[in-house]
Order: sequence, then structure tokens, then C-alpha cells
Amino acid sequence: MIPPFETTFAVPLSCEDCIKDVSTSLYKLDGIQHVSASLKNQLISITGTAAPSTIVAAIQDTGRDAILRGSGKAESAAVCILETHSSAVSEYVRGLIRMVQVSPTMTLLDVTLKGVSPGSYNISIRERGDISLGPESTGSVWDYLDAQKASPPRLAKGVLGTVEVGRSGIGAVFLDKPIQIWEMIGRSVVVSRRGNTEKHDREDPDTLVGVIARSAGVWDNDKTVCSCSGKTVWEERKEQQGRGML
Repeated sequence: MIPPFETTFAVPLSCEDCIKDVSTSLYKLDGIQHVSASLKNQLISITGTAAPSTIVAAIQDTGRDAILRGSGKAESAAVCILETHSSAVSEYVRGLIRMVQVSPTMTLLDVTLKGVSPGSYNISIRERGDISLGPESTGSVWDYLDAQKASPPRLAKGVLGTVEVGRSGIGAVFLDKPIQIWEMIGRSVVVSRRGNTEKHDREDPDTLVGVIARSAGVWDNDKTVCSCSGKTVWEERKEQQGRGML
């Protein structure tokens, strides 16, 4: 059973009716236990077991956008942006994995893909965080050799599962694994229609890679303007969507 966790989202809210509209949409989702909002801070807080990507979609269905601002407790969340290294495409960002550790023995992984070919995609964490050569420099599947040597052999920590992509080029899956956030930070992820132990081609537009990095916990990120670029979070959001970000 998945324990409930908290997530916060930046949402453009102009009045109490906006909050009511968004809350009504969210409470229709399975696993939503509590929704609260701050009109002043333009934030929505949700407690439950629904996938963050599902929450974003429900908010967008009301005609508003949403940006994930934090998940879980401090040091318990991570994110991985998935990109293709193929030179044949212009929009190279094609997926996102949001991760939140909800107990000492369970981490949830919310995987979303967009703009890839239909099919079944294998998701694996790799030993190294080097994506300079795409999937070719990420190393073997994390923990694979030790898992094979175990008696009896067990599933490697790095084998996460699969995600199915339909004709629309969009796929999503919500996974739970007995791993911890700190174990994954700095490692890379490979998502591909090829097997986890097969050789991957960096020029394959449907083979994606990314590095796992820490992300903010709930209420750890109240940034509204980036100090580097001077852009608001919504300007950044529009720019990233132009790159293919989900």
C-alpha cells in the first residue's frame, strides 16, 4: 500500500472561485485526500497518493497551468529530465521522471514520455551519470551484476519497469520501488524500446537519457523569479515547454 505524500504546485489563481474550481477537479481523482490553497502565494497543496503528472493534468483541465514546486520532505525528492541525443531531431526533451521517497523502503516514480514512437519502453537506472555520449556512456544497469550473482538471482535495483506509449506518442506510468533517493542521485536513467542489457544507439530518437538530480521538498521552493535569468516561473515554463518539457 502506498503511503500518502504531499505535493505543492504553483497555479495562477485570481479569486476564491478559482480555488474552488481547481479543488473540485482534484477531488475527482483517485487517491486525493486533502487539497488546500493560498491565493496570496498562488500555491496549491495536495495530500494523497495520486501521481503528480495526473494532478497537473487535472489542473490543466480547468484551463490553468501548474508547475510542481515540491514533493515530500526535504532531501526526499528527485527529478530526471529525459532527452534524446539523436542529431535528427530538434525538440530533444521527451520525458520527465518525478521521484519522491515516501518511506524508508519505498520511492515513487512518476514517468511521463511525449513525442516518441508507439511501443513498450524499458526504464533503467545506470551505474554512471555520464550522458556525454548519450546511452553509450551511462554504463551498465545499476546493481545488475550483484543481482545476477545473488543466490537465488534477484531483480537489479536499476530495473524499474516499463511504460507503454500509444499512437499519440504519449505514455505514463506510476511505479513504486524499494530504493531510496540518496542511492539514485547522480546516476543516469535510460529509457528505450531496446532491452536493458542490449547495446543502445545514441542516434535512436526514441532512446532517452537523463541524470537524476535532487529537487525541492514541499515548501522548500518559493521562487517566483529566477535570479539567473530574471524570468518568472511562468516565463521559464513557457520556454521549457518550447523545448518539449512536460
